[in-house]
Amino acid sequence: MSRPHIRHLTVPDLFPPPGYAHVAVVHSARLILTAGAVPLDDRGALVGRGDYAAQTKQTIDNLLRQLSAAGAAAGDVLKTTVYVVARTEADLAAVWKVVQASALAPAASTLLGVALLGYPGQLVEIEAVAAKG
Repeated sequence: MSRPHIRHLTVPDLFPPPGYAHVAVVHSARLILTAGAVPLDDRGALVGRGDYAAQTKQTIDNLLRQLSAAGAAAGDVLKTTVYVVARTEADLAAVWKVVQASALAPAASTLLGVALLGYPGQLVEIEAVAAKG
């Protein structure tokens, strides 16, 4: 779906990013900021204990539900910040692969390896900034 209020830009004289934009620009829109989405189901149980891909999929699903509650969708996302409890680059890559296969892929994004997240066993958290025209 076309979002005329959002433009994603890649800067030609910078190294091309792998599947995301360097910059997102918004014109005349309502700004939406989410709390970090986490890999919990509707009852508060952790989904995918020890499984980066399963936790990322649940986290994205929860994030899309948060956006929907604000009247927005994945195409309205300007930027994501993806937090991963990571011991190796492979841990980061496992999460990034799922993010890049999702509808959030075009947004500007930051991927961070962290030591710990808020829930026992939690490996992934994603927050977003979106704009709805």
